[in-house]
Amino acid sequence: MRMSTMELSEEDRLLADTARRFSDEVVIPWVANNRDREWLAPPEERVPYELLEAVDALGIRTLGVPEKYGGVPLEHQALTFAVLAEELSRGDSGFMDTLAQVWKVSVLLSNCASEELQDEWFPKIVEDTGFLLAHALTEPRGASDRWLPYDVPEAAMQTRATRDGDDWVLNGRKHFITNGYDAKLYVIYANSDPTKGIRSGTSSFLVPRDTPGFTIGRVHEKFGARFMNQGELIFDDCRIPASHLLIENDALGKAGVYFQPGKVLQAAKNLGVGVAAYEETSQYVQEFVQGGKVLIKHQVVAKAMAEMATKIESVRAMTRLAARAVDAGADDASYLTWMAKVYAGDNIFDVCRSAMELHGGSGVMRDTGIEKHFRDAAIFLHMDGTADVHKFKIAKALFPETAAEYAGVE
Repeated sequence: MRMSTMELSEEDRLLADTARRFSDEVVIPWVANNRDREWLAPPEERVPYELLEAVDALGIRTLGVPEKYGGVPLEHQALTFAVLAEELSRGDSGFMDTLAQVWKVSVLLSNCASEELQDEWFPKIVEDTGFLLAHALTEPRGASDRWLPYDVPEAAMQTRATRDGDDWVLNGRKHFITNGYDAKLYVIYANSDPTKGIRSGTSSFLVPRDTPGFTIGRVHEKFGARFMNQGELIFDDCRIPASHLLIENDALGKAGVYFQPGKVLQAAKNLGVGVAAYEETSQYVQEFVQGGKVLIKHQVVAKAMAEMATKIESVRAMTRLAARAVDAGADDASYLTWMAKVYAGDNIFDVCRSAMELHGGSGVMRDTGIEKHFRDAAIFLHMDGTADVHKFKIAKALFPETAAEYAGVE
């Protein structure tokens, strides 16, 4: 089910074609040959560094890096990310998750990091194809609920940052962090003003992997997107120089440059999983014979395939609308990205469930491969914020004067 290139620029069409060929010729065969690696390899041997090296040769691993450091300038950043993420996630969503963090954190650093920090780290990111980045917000005692309008000190992050002379000292714990087990450089969010809540008392810091007082805990073993390792981060009197402060106290307010394209990427990655499931199912129903005729000739199968295709196209349209709003700096960009993320999560999960069911008993067998798309799609229901919290935020954006706060005292 080839993506629509209507209204795409010539640059994005070429990038989409390049990414599609890469998935067809490199990623999909690699995944087929590494089914055991997904489940049996230890975490430190699971990440597909081979694919990161191969995609680097295409010039798209470091899209978020400024041009002066060797990155590629993009006219429509969010839309380009969406187009590429759809095609690459069609190959494997875990691989795309790993790559997406490099894109997003690079964009954040290019907007928030000092020139000295950029001079230090961007060359390393460009030179090392295995240089992974991570963005650490989630904690054991709070995640999506932190985005509700309950902005009081009691709801602040548990990870704390304290100024001590020329240093900041971090103490706390993060978990469920994408690339957390493998990254070489981390953006860490911590409460830097105990008298304030999360919106006005959170700072962000740049922390290298080998910093004393910073250790990597366990990997979080999940049943989908397994070629990306989530990890636990532990800070015990972790001392970093004051120069590694990115944003003081207003870190979340100024991180829209990361969050908005991130929601678009989330929807687009999810979309790619659905497209993969649909394409494989399309081939199956036109080849497998049941009841004396190929499956597609059965009305119930034809109806299911039509519904799957309709959901995929509607998710693609919603994702591109949100991407264009982000690129244009539109006032409605935030809630459109939330809508795209939630809409993609629900609909692509349905697509992958239908794909698995149309394969009959073979659908749940690992050898067939269709069950992997179902597992990967289920992960998106829980990544980058829960659906319910996103819906609360959408309602508050649509009805700012009358919608309830949904948390705290009215």
